[in-house]
Amino acid sequence: MRVCVYAASSGQCDPQYHQAAYALGQHLAEHGCSLVYGGGSTGSMGAVANGALSRGGEVIGILPKFMADLEWGHPGLTELQLVEDMRERKHRLLTGSDAVVALPGGCGTLEELFEAITLKRLGLYFNPILLLNTLDYWTDLDAFMHKVIDQRFMNPEHAHMWGLVEQPEQIIDAIRATPAWREDARDYAAVRPGG
Repeated sequence: MRVCVYAASSGQCDPQYHQAAYALGQHLAEHGCSLVYGGGSTGSMGAVANGALSRGGEVIGILPKFMADLEWGHPGLTELQLVEDMRERKHRLLTGSDAVVALPGGCGTLEELFEAITLKRLGLYFNPILLLNTLDYWTDLDAFMHKVIDQRFMNPEHAHMWGLVEQPEQIIDAIRATPAWREDARDYAAVRPGG
């Protein structure tokens, strides 16, 4: 299984975020999963990679060339792929992944997460999207997204496009328990009247 993890590079956040990221990396490697992530060496990015590497896991980083020039890349990965820009990075991260896990993060993580959710809504991505809810980080966003549905900007079915997971050790079970996204997703991508 190839798991795409969206993670932040901040070293200034609560250390519990980095601890959870490290534990997630370990968990994925222990279950034979390949980790693909943004290629960075700091913050939760570095922690999730280091966790997987500590258990002999395969870790693939996707890093824009300008970040490599700034020496932001992790030096110890199984593979580090350099790409032209952020857009190509996002495409490569998602392509071929069997699941997405979003760790707490800033605007870059949010952008990646919302792109994955949008592609799922449009029937272009069908795999699980899970949010690791360390320190209740995603609780408010989950509530906001349900407000989006309540206000009829999305359909009730769209609430099943993502899920919250409380502990890193629950991720694999959550991936396996997530129902396949409907192949006819495009048929109800547009908001329907009523219902």
